[in-house]
Amino acid sequence: MDIKMGAEAEKRSGTVQSVERALAILSVLGDDEDGCRLTDVAQRTGLSISTVHRLLTTLEQHRFVQFDRSDGMWHVGRAAFRVGSAFVRQRNFVAPALPVLRRLRDQTRETANLGVVEEGEVVVLTQVESREIMRAITRVGGRAPMVSSGMGKAILATYRENDVDALIRRYGMRKLTEKAITVPSMLKTDLEETRKRGYAFDDEEYVVGLRCVAAVVYNHQAEALCAISISGLAARVTDDRVERLGILVADAARELTGIVGGTMPGANS
Repeated sequence: MDIKMGAEAEKRSGTVQSVERALAILSVLGDDEDGCRLTDVAQRTGLSISTVHRLLTTLEQHRFVQFDRSDGMWHVGRAAFRVGSAFVRQRNFVAPALPVLRRLRDQTRETANLGVVEEGEVVVLTQVESREIMRAITRVGGRAPMVSSGMGKAILATYRENDVDALIRRYGMRKLTEKAITVPSMLKTDLEETRKRGYAFDDEEYVVGLRCVAAVVYNHQAEALCAISISGLAARVTDDRVERLGILVADAARELTGIVGGTMPGANS
């Protein structure tokens, strides 16, 4: 009876429960670079230990996860990495961006990032880490709301006002930190300042203690293709450095726009 009801529920929703559960497990493992114990995966997915073990074993057979018997930890496997890498390879601007990001890292001594928009959030596609001992905590694959992140606000500044309003209506403005902007009019003022100076500034709006300076990379139609940024601890990205960092990031974004065959807004006017 339970099996029949489960099958009917799957038919109505158009989903397969076992696939959803397996993907939930992969998401949990992907969020933790140090790996997870079986009990941790079960707790974080809300599944029983027996179900998690069965799914992990199946995923391991297909090399989507791997088990370290020395410490009892489960990790993302190389098959999952291969599939994820295909997503990055589709973005043919990622490889050309790496030399630009490395130079930006060396110029600023901070972590350099590249991100794209996906469903109201910015996803970090690639990153060149700072060589400083204390680094920014953003990581590849990490996501942040557009309204609360440097790269997100840089891209939002290229949107028309009604498109900004539509995004706010759909995704809201969560108060992630005390400095987060949660009033639409204040966000629009921030975006106008971003347009004037040529770079966006996230002042601990997404993560306490983390600041980010970002600028847009444009495609051949002079539309936002992606954004690049530097992120660092607020103790290092001080007020007196922000303008200089913003100029460096904006220059790097302009260079990458040219490399990928893009066009800066107003270049043909």
